[in-house]
Order: sequence, then C-alpha cells, then structure tokens
Amino acid sequence: MDVHRLRLLREFADRGSVGAVADAMRLTPSAVSQQLKVLGREAGIDLLEQDGRGLRLTDAGRALVLRADDVIAAVDRAADEMAAHARTTVGSVRLAMFPSAAALLLPGLLSRMAASGVAVVATDVDVPYASAPDTLADHDLVLTHRDERAPSVRSPRIRSSVVMREPVDLVVPPGHRLSGQDEVTLDDLADEDWISVRGGFPVDDVLLSLATITGVQPRVVHRINDFAVIEAMVADGHGVALIPRFAVRHPAVHQLVLAGVRAARVYEILHRPQALDRPVNASVADALRSLCEAVAASGQPRRYTVAGVRNS
Repeated sequence: MDVHRLRLLREFADRGSVGAVADAMRLTPSAVSQQLKVLGREAGIDLLEQDGRGLRLTDAGRALVLRADDVIAAVDRAADEMAAHARTTVGSVRLAMFPSAAALLLPGLLSRMAASGVAVVATDVDVPYASAPDTLADHDLVLTHRDERAPSVRSPRIRSSVVMREPVDLVVPPGHRLSGQDEVTLDDLADEDWISVRGGFPVDDVLLSLATITGVQPRVVHRINDFAVIEAMVADGHGVALIPRFAVRHPAVHQLVLAGVRAARVYEILHRPQALDRPVNASVADALRSLCEAVAASGQPRRYTVAGVRNS
C-alpha cells in the first residue's frame, strides 16, 4: 500500500470529509476520492461507505487508519534520522497551545528549543477541551486544558498526559467588600455579578461545580474568553471572576485563594500514540513538562484567602 494514500486515509479519519482532505492536502476532491479508491483496491476491501450524502470509514477502514498511524510514524522517524546523518536540520514540531498557556510557557519553550536546534511552529488554539483532539489533524502536539473533574479524552488514536495542575482563584476589584478580609464563605459570594468565560471551557466548568456545591446559581453578566479583558473589567468594578492562578497579571485586582473544595484546571498534552517516538516531539513534550513543573513549584497567589473552597 502506498504511503501517500495512507496519509490521505488518515487525513480523512481526522477531518471527516473528502472536501476537507482536499483543502488540507491542496488536491481536488476528485483526486482524493480516486486515491482512496485505489487504496481500497490495494487493501482488497472497502475502506469507505456511503453515509447519507457523504462518506464514512468502514470497520476495515478504521482498522487500517491505526496501522497507517504506525507506518507514517515510522517513515517520519526515518526521515529524521536521515536528516541527522546529513546534518541538515534537527527537525521541527507543530505545536498548538491554548492562549493563556502560550503566554505563560511559549517564550521560554522557544528559547529552550532554539538552543537545541529544534524548530517549534506554534499556534494558539482557543477551543473547548472536547474539540482539542481535532487539532491533532494539523499539529504534532496539542497542549490543552480541562477542569480537573472532567474525564480525559479516550481514543485508540490519541494519548494524553497531564503536565500541570493550576488552581483557579477568585479575583475581586480594589475596595471590594471581600478584599480586606482573610476569610469569607461561599455564601458571601451568592449575590455577586460574575464575569466568566464561554461555556465548555475549564473556568466556566469550575464555576458550575461551585454552583452545584453551594446550590446558588451564579449571576453571570458577561462572558469573555480573554483573561486580560476579564481582569480589566474586574479592576474597574464590573464584577468578580474566577481566573487560573498563573494567568492573573493585573496589578489592581485582589487575588483570593479558594479553600474548601477542589477548584483547578489541568494542562494536558495530546498526541498520536507514536508521536513521542520522534525525538524532536519528545524533546518538546519534555521541555513543556519541565517548564510546567517550574511554574507549579514557584507560583503562589499574591493576596488574601477566601474560605469555603480549597485549591490544594
């Protein structure tokens, strides 16, 4: 079976349609369809079947995709080894990161990898955790995040590893009734206006968890996904918010530790099962893990404690 056609099959498994594969591979849809038909003849069995107006993988097609992952990974490793013998390049890694992780980790990662000769091609991808695996179609590694209570992704074509737990803290504006107290209870937060992220993202999941614990539905007045904008709004008195500890930057907001229940998001690296067999991918994953460990070891909230929710 031809490796290029196996790549097309894997692209179809990742993207779900012939048209999407054609766009990604810069081919016409008819060329993609023809090559997949040829691959089916090479395999001796139908790999695709009709699904309404589109196509889907057959059981045999899904099984071959798993083997295609193995074959393509082996070919990529061979290419890396030949490049190393030729001393042309160490290699490059396509990395997707959620924005606040990129702000926290990407500058240090790029410096560390440049010193080792590995090129990192980074992209910020702001999607809910459920959609993060889809970005592996275009990236070697994906650094994503989820509420620590949410289950990790499960798929025979995806591996995941947690590299950091980041507590989620409360931020309030200067002069807020809670800002000068050492302790408050969750009941004291019942009548607050909240600024949260969009639904499906970890911080909103944490807020919903707190609502379940207290029995009080938070009054969310704004939904913004940029933490810098949220902090600016909080600092100007437009509400309170939950923000991951290492994302807090605004000098005017008061950062309060939640105590009493677990409230955190976890950073997770997603990759194909064979991806870390490539040394360049493994080196970037190891560097991310090391940077996360350093951040977690040194990061502490700046101010005050809120009683009623525990971050540790």
